[in-house]
Amino acid sequence: MATRSALINVMVRAAEKAARGLVRDFGEVEQLQVSRKGPSDFVSAADLRAEKMIREELSKARPEFGFLMEESGGSKGSDATARWIVDPLDGTTNFLHGLPHWAISIALEKSGEIVAGVVYEPVHDQMFWAEKGQGAFLNHQRLRVSERRNLSDALVATGIPFKGRGDHAGFLNEAEMIMKEVAGIRRFGAAALDLAYVAAGRYDGYWERGLSPWDAAAGVLLVTEAGGFVGEIGGGRNPVFGKSILAANTHLHLPLAKLLRVAGDRRVLPPASPAGSQPA
Repeated sequence: MATRSALINVMVRAAEKAARGLVRDFGEVEQLQVSRKGPSDFVSAADLRAEKMIREELSKARPEFGFLMEESGGSKGSDATARWIVDPLDGTTNFLHGLPHWAISIALEKSGEIVAGVVYEPVHDQMFWAEKGQGAFLNHQRLRVSERRNLSDALVATGIPFKGRGDHAGFLNEAEMIMKEVAGIRRFGAAALDLAYVAAGRYDGYWERGLSPWDAAAGVLLVTEAGGFVGEIGGGRNPVFGKSILAANTHLHLPLAKLLRVAGDRRVLPPASPAGSQPA
């Protein structure tokens, strides 16, 4: 049985404490006070309460650490090398529509590196956690990415850009390219859980563009500690703070990256000239 460090226990306690309020609110989702934050981007009273609770709990344990939080932004601590990166409710749209697929994500960044992460899915009491160099776990069970080697057997996840956000035509190119080669594509609407599921071998890969650090930080560590590979879609190595993410087992990461690159190349090609026409 895996033994959690003191650091992970602090993060787990903060997630579990916030989860109790979220679960209560989820049971009364129709009564939640909801305000519009932007196109198709909602923030609930539950979200704000959870963030406040997580901040208080983490501050009690590590008062010197700073924060980067989805709703309240960034703040520096007396230890300039350490900060918590928090999404108190990943999958807000699912939550507000009564869909039981949402999570709390907490990561710790030290000297620019993610060293610990927790993704908690309260509805089914699934606590995904990882610490750098110590492996990734679901509750007390060790996680490993899948061993599938063929795209034709692979189940991959993605995030679809929504109203007012992202490159819709570009995404459709990518989805078309990948759906021809894989067993299936899923879109469940919670990036932290998508990454946790890659770590658990439930998905063989996952790609998305336009994420924020709090969406990806904990999940990226989960995947790498479970033996997978995570990078940016174009080949960059900073998926937490970059503009895109591609996570997969080590067998399928390169084939998926190639498909996405082909889709990107096709997106920027000029339209073909009509037959028989000559350039001006």
